[in-house]
Amino acid sequence: MLDTKVPDFTLPATGGQDFNLVAQAGKVVVIYFYPKDSTPGCTTEAQQFRDLYPQFVAVDAIILGISRDSLKSHENFKVKQSLPFELGADTDEALCTLFSVMKMKNMYGKQVRGVERSTFVIDRKGILRREWRGVKVPDHAREVLDFVKTL
Repeated sequence: MLDTKVPDFTLPATGGQDFNLVAQAGKVVVIYFYPKDSTPGCTTEAQQFRDLYPQFVAVDAIILGISRDSLKSHENFKVKQSLPFELGADTDEALCTLFSVMKMKNMYGKQVRGVERSTFVIDRKGILRREWRGVKVPDHAREVLDFVKTL
């Protein structure tokens, strides 16, 4: 999928609106997939994107966090963490499937299907320019910002 046009999609998002990819033309779009609202790693990752958000805006980039949680869960998480960007609710896994982020994981010794922490950068023309899979949270948001600055 790298260096190809990302198909348009619309996703229910926080803030009472849908997120539509085509409507973001002319901006760099950072999409990060995370397993679950209000869990330690996901909270830290969201906080890091939050703290760097002004720098993303300065280079004309927007951020969208996506998980399979409900909009209600997302709204609570967004308020609790003071997130300045929207969260998308992929409850039917359509976007998780499009970006191939659903994986089998070990949790407490059992195999479970879950979201692999992943980030994707889409350029101003809708082309996927970079992907990170199996993301480790420390310094990840900074690495994404550094890449976005090169576009």
